[in-house]
Amino acid sequence: MKQITQNEIMDYIEKNIQTFHKRRIDKLYTLKLKTVLKRKNPYLYKAKNTITAADLIKGIMDAFLISQEEGIFGDFLEGLAIFINEKTYSGKKSGIPGIDLEFQRDNIRYLVNIKSGPNWGNSRQIKKMREDFIKAKQTLKTSGSKLQVEVINGCCYGRENKEEKGDYMKICGESFWTFISGNASLYTEIIEPLGHQAKQRNDDFQKEYVKVVNKFTSEFINEFCLNDYSIDWQKLVRFTSSKSGKY
Repeated sequence: MKQITQNEIMDYIEKNIQTFHKRRIDKLYTLKLKTVLKRKNPYLYKAKNTITAADLIKGIMDAFLISQEEGIFGDFLEGLAIFINEKTYSGKKSGIPGIDLEFQRDNIRYLVNIKSGPNWGNSRQIKKMREDFIKAKQTLKTSGSKLQVEVINGCCYGRENKEEKGDYMKICGESFWTFISGNASLYTEIIEPLGHQAKQRNDDFQKEYVKVVNKFTSEFINEFCLNDYSIDWQKLVRFTSSKSGKY
């Protein structure tokens, strides 16, 4: 095992965290009001007594963007994990479908599927991961490899009390970062560099966010409000849910 320095980790994060922030803003530019509306539950906002167009737009925007940011930041964390493992165990981003990282340690080839957190999927998605693990093992066998192969579902945060899942291991948080780096303190050491220029980047995001909220609010009032500017809930429900698609 090789050692990776804190400076190497900081340099990687400072260079690549910019991509996360840029993709957040880029996502704002591509949003369309009706696309966002169709993905959210109008009954929920009515039940919460949402009465202004601005509150409704902000609510659906925030919910939509949070889910998008989870995916964008998950890509960043995956890249960070692969970078660290490459430096410590000469790992690499895998070309095998369903596998993100592969590396060798103590005559064992590890195939790792990386997720952000432990509660990432439903039963169908977990079944698909298991199938990917089986195919990945078969791929290595047909290539003539005689190494012992272990398959891992690694999660960047959280914890898993029962790591042994029968046909694979699930390791999370502290255990995951220790597993890929050999450094038991890594999971806390990476938190500070993630704040690099965070305030400036978030201020930039907020400036664009406000513009989109205002734009969508204006569009929503024109399309889904009555003459007295109250929300036309029936029209909104027809838009999201009518069989004919007419509203």
